Amino acid sequence: MSDAELVLRSTRVITPEGTRAASVAVADGTITAVLPYDAPVPEGARLEDLGDHVLLPGLVDTHVHVNDPGRTEWEGFWTATRAAAAGGITTLVDMPLNSLPPTTTVAHLRTKQRVAADKAHIDVGFWGGALPDNVKDLRPLHEAGVFGFKAFLSPSGVDEFPHLDRDPLARSMAEIAALDGLLIVHAEDPHLLASAPQQPGPRYADFLASRPRDAEDTAIAQLIREAKALHARVHILHLSSSDALPMIAEAKAEGVRITVETCPHYLTLTAEEVPDGASEFKCCPPIRESANQDLLWQALADGTIDCVVTDHSPSTADLKTDDFATAWGGISGLQLSLAAVWTQARERSHGLEDVVRWMSTRTSELVGLDTRKGAIAAGRDADFAVLAPDETFTVDPAALQHRNHVTAYSGKTLYGVVKSTWLRGQRIVADGEFTEPKGRLLTRQS
Repeated sequence: MSDAELVLRSTRVITPEGTRAASVAVADGTITAVLPYDAPVPEGARLEDLGDHVLLPGLVDTHVHVNDPGRTEWEGFWTATRAAAAGGITTLVDMPLNSLPPTTTVAHLRTKQRVAADKAHIDVGFWGGALPDNVKDLRPLHEAGVFGFKAFLSPSGVDEFPHLDRDPLARSMAEIAALDGLLIVHAEDPHLLASAPQQPGPRYADFLASRPRDAEDTAIAQLIREAKALHARVHILHLSSSDALPMIAEAKAEGVRITVETCPHYLTLTAEEVPDGASEFKCCPPIRESANQDLLWQALADGTIDCVVTDHSPSTADLKTDDFATAWGGISGLQLSLAAVWTQARERSHGLEDVVRWMSTRTSELVGLDTRKGAIAAGRDADFAVLAPDETFTVDPAALQHRNHVTAYSGKTLYGVVKSTWLRGQRIVADGEFTEPKGRLLTRQS
């Protein structure tokens, strides 16, 4: 490591080979070596001794709604990326909807990139959108570097991003498969949603009944059939229904190119604890019962579920009314995702290595960034989170970096305090103090 500019030393470094005491050498923003703990520090290199704090690779969150431009009163790149950095996330991929315009053409992608360029505290990539009328735009977006294409099988909640019925889905999937691209899907069947009981009001039980598991299960079965026929790559977004797990496992065993994510709120919050009128807990598909949650954790452990992402989907506080039928559906989780997942994981006898696999390694692999992100290994970007895993904090909404301080985690005590976050060898936040934005805009690596 003679050319090292920086050495980070810890008694607990999470590497692909396991957790060990190590010295991590960095030059020009890249990890150059992972060496024994007591390796000599080269002359001129700066040593950061982290003691017993855990050094882990920066998290990669592939499901974030930044909403900028167009709905920046909900969230923006400046605030979202600060929140992410505060939570140990060093890369995010922005969803194509809730911003205006949505990322459904190359011109719209360029608009979003211009807005993000000088506001990103962490690295930012972009998903494209698949709409009923934009099949012609998918190849240009792919060539412009989006990481894949988001589609809804049921209404999205915003008029400018309509869902795909069966025929438009088949056309979009065929085009994306021809590119060997990735289609990521909000999978709920619109017909089953329409036929479910719709009872407005503050009762969470009524809202839960309006988004039944069958809607997820039926939509996922349709996607599996289409993906199998076209040999297409399909990713199931924010899985909440454990009933779909057997068919997903069977599809994977048969070689269907399907991956699956779930979210911190499905792994840490339960329907039984949601107070009536508390629409900060509303998301679609919904938070389900504790027995369902247990099965999601089992699926993470056995690999049926690949990864954990936030689905950070904020809004202004006035849209979170006490009527679950009309309140905006989305949970803000960027800053708290690592701590929330780690708190529940440790109770279920999982280690931080598991959390890193779900929230950094596999998310990097999903979007093809695994040559640069997702691991502490030579040749990867020097993106790190420094974590005190046994320290706790109580969630104070006012302390969050999100633009709107609405959170389903308010008052919860969580394990895992992020002491600092590093991007390409530069500390970007420590003890609540941020540098100026240093993030880069990422494109798909062909």
